[in-house]
Amino acid sequence: MAMALIPVASAKDLEDQAKKRSDELQKQTYIQGLAAHARKRWELAKNSKQDLEERMLSCVRQRNGEYDPDILQDIREQGGSDIFVQLTSVKCRAATSWLRDTLLGTGMDKPWAIEPSPVPDLPEEVKQSLQAQLSQEIMQVVQTSGAMPSEEDLRQIALSMKDEAMQLVKEEAAERVDRMEMKMEDQLLEGGWYKAFNEFIEDIVTFPFAVLKGPIKRRRKVMQWNQGKLEPTEVIRNEWERVDPFNLYWAPWAWDVNDGFVIERHRMTADDLQALLGVPGYNDDAIRSVLADFNGGTLGEWLWVDSSKAEAEGKYLPDAVHTDDLIDALQLWDSISGKELLEWGVPEEEIADPSLNYPCEVWLIGNTVIRAVLNYDPLGRKPYYLTSYEAKPGSVDGKGVADLCRDSQAMVNATARAMANNMGISSGPQVGVNISRLPAGEDITDMHPWKIWQFQSSEFNDGSAPLQFFQPNSNAQELMAVFEKFSERADEDTMIPKYMTGGHTPGASRTSSGLSMLISNAGKGIKQVISNIDKNVIIPAIERLYHDNLRYSEDPDLVGDVNINARGANSLVVKEAEAIRRNEFLQMVLNSPVAQQIVGMDGAAELLRDAARNLNTNPDRIVPDRHKMSMIEQQQMVIQQLQQQLAMITGQMEQGGMPGATQGPAPRNILPDGSQVGGREGNFVSPRPNGA
Repeated sequence: MAMALIPVASAKDLEDQAKKRSDELQKQTYIQGLAAHARKRWELAKNSKQDLEERMLSCVRQRNGEYDPDILQDIREQGGSDIFVQLTSVKCRAATSWLRDTLLGTGMDKPWAIEPSPVPDLPEEVKQSLQAQLSQEIMQVVQTSGAMPSEEDLRQIALSMKDEAMQLVKEEAAERVDRMEMKMEDQLLEGGWYKAFNEFIEDIVTFPFAVLKGPIKRRRKVMQWNQGKLEPTEVIRNEWERVDPFNLYWAPWAWDVNDGFVIERHRMTADDLQALLGVPGYNDDAIRSVLADFNGGTLGEWLWVDSSKAEAEGKYLPDAVHTDDLIDALQLWDSISGKELLEWGVPEEEIADPSLNYPCEVWLIGNTVIRAVLNYDPLGRKPYYLTSYEAKPGSVDGKGVADLCRDSQAMVNATARAMANNMGISSGPQVGVNISRLPAGEDITDMHPWKIWQFQSSEFNDGSAPLQFFQPNSNAQELMAVFEKFSERADEDTMIPKYMTGGHTPGASRTSSGLSMLISNAGKGIKQVISNIDKNVIIPAIERLYHDNLRYSEDPDLVGDVNINARGANSLVVKEAEAIRRNEFLQMVLNSPVAQQIVGMDGAAELLRDAARNLNTNPDRIVPDRHKMSMIEQQQMVIQQLQQQLAMITGQMEQGGMPGATQGPAPRNILPDGSQVGGREGNFVSPRPNGA
């Protein structure tokens, strides 16, 4: 019996087939239209950003302590010192440390928080339970009194039950919010949020703007426990990254990153591109076609700024910039009319109204479209969060620390160069030589102690001295005053004073109270920067992650009625004073029986838990959680009831009575909140208003 042979295609055949399918796809009218549209947008954004890129390059050089090429050329033509005072670098480092300490603290405090709504919505099951309980209460009143309660009594009973239910819902919402916060914090940690945010802080003090991006869904291989074994597993998770300001472009008319089209330029390796194979939304045939042409040298968007940027960063190598090992992919986020999308071949079921615009995402490499989808965000938002150290209304970009102190930096540098040149000239005497009185071949540049000079008579009967010594004037004092003046001017321009970096300043900073006042005043300037970050980056980014969880996560702890708050600006309201007031309140609760009765064990435990959390320790190991505290309270209530009953029995025995021979109704145990135990099958009974 003959065995059938299974045809096996070679790797080249598979590559050729993928390229053929990709070429057929790229010839489609709508793909060509997408490519032409993306290319047109790219040229417009690239040309409009040239002036801003020049300013960004100056910021990089200024922070690195380097002159712009044209200024350095003028200095060298004039000769003398080319010293560069690192004033901008000091201010940038101070601002970075200040922002990092305020927004990230010691790592325990998050720059954001989730809070339940002040009036959370009652779940449907709670409403149904209230209705059933109300009906039961009415029946019990009718059976007891034999009459239907009045309308006012019914209203009071319903309000009392609703208040109790609302309180329970608030407590449950707070617990679910706490669990949700822990989950989101874990997502941010695994997704690289804190690394990206640290890099974002470095950018915001250096450049006219800084950009954070996310959440981005990526397929990653991670190590996970599976049936007792640590094995590599592929997961899709949300990730965050810092976007290089040189690689983000936007519409020239936009005043916000969401008000026009945005293009991000990606410099990708073959491995980066290969990792997109199999990811939903990307065309595998188009990606394989690009991989086949990867080393052809035709897939790069060579820009003039690449070489200048690499040189400013101190890593300029021509082969590293213009290399075939990297290709450029353009990621376009734009809003396109439904009519054009239909003409380009987008399915009609995705376009409800052709007259409206729809947000889209298009990836273009060379002339090949590898991804063309509608924006997955239901509100059409782009996953970019952009702000500036000093924002400018009506403009996407603003100013960084380097921009703010550029003039002061230029004057400090000019003064330092003049001072260095003047000090060099005035460091010793100058010599005037009458060469007609020197013999031929005398080296006038050779001067040393005890040198013997030879002079000859002048042919023109010149009686002047053959050598004259004179001392040039030193202007160091005046130049130093100018230097100090513009150094102080940089403090005002950036609102980062010297004492924030440990520098000595006379006056009020000599005392602790005076220094505290100065720091408080300086904090007013940095508050505006933190407010920009809170409003434009932290709040929208955390909201985006929260909405993503609501849409795609099946976690039952997620609730939809919450508020996202940023803690950045508030953290500058002297945390130490807040800690002192918190400790004073805790001492008052612990030392006052009345306060203990009002606050209760739950409130005291919450205060102790906050105090333990500020000690950089795990509060759950010191203070029991709410569930355990509830169990402890119930146990104490049972013990108290038993003690009361034992006391009653003991008293009756002392009076000669028999245990259990008491007359009248069974005693009701009154709880601290006014409710009663016993009477109605031992259930908790809420207090009733008069006449109920």
